[in-house]
Amino acid sequence: MPRRKNPYASPDHFTRAAKRAGFPARSVFKLEEIDRRTRLFRGGMRVLDLGAAPGSWLLYAAQRIGPAGKLLGADCMPLAIALPPNAAFVEGDVLSLDEAALGRFAPYDVVLSDLAPKTTGSRVTDQARSFELFMRALQLAVRLGIVGGAFVGKIFMSDDLPLARNELTRHYASERLIRPEGTRAASTEIFAVASGKRA
Repeated sequence: MPRRKNPYASPDHFTRAAKRAGFPARSVFKLEEIDRRTRLFRGGMRVLDLGAAPGSWLLYAAQRIGPAGKLLGADCMPLAIALPPNAAFVEGDVLSLDEAALGRFAPYDVVLSDLAPKTTGSRVTDQARSFELFMRALQLAVRLGIVGGAFVGKIFMSDDLPLARNELTRHYASERLIRPEGTRAASTEIFAVASGKRA
């Protein structure tokens, strides 16, 4: 039986375009589309970027909020890029990092989460871990975000998705799902975008 081709093995046109634009990964186009469709960023904002490595979302957000903004990235992997002047980075597991470490520039106007589990090959296990990371990111957004602020979180599609959306509607005035064009066809990831954080 022939082996299935790994869709992640070779660079596609999004990967090549990201490199040409100076971004380390193709994921920048996902955030760019979300920003374009929801008008997520403005100059001077404070932003928390969870799951920031290898740094594409961090670089894009830093550009959009400008020199008057502040941005903190966090990831269990180190960054191999130079940080923009308006950004800082903390290395550690988001599940165990305390709020003091992540609250350096709080309260945040926008909390971003591109967190994803290391996949195991078990869809059920990976979905459960994705849900756990999403809920942790949402918890941080609720505790560290401003009233009226926004949240963007990646989650794998599963039976847990309605639970995640219900929790979003408890804390935000509106929420929607976006699957950006740059998402690979084989991926089950989707982004929940919420705005109008409640008091």
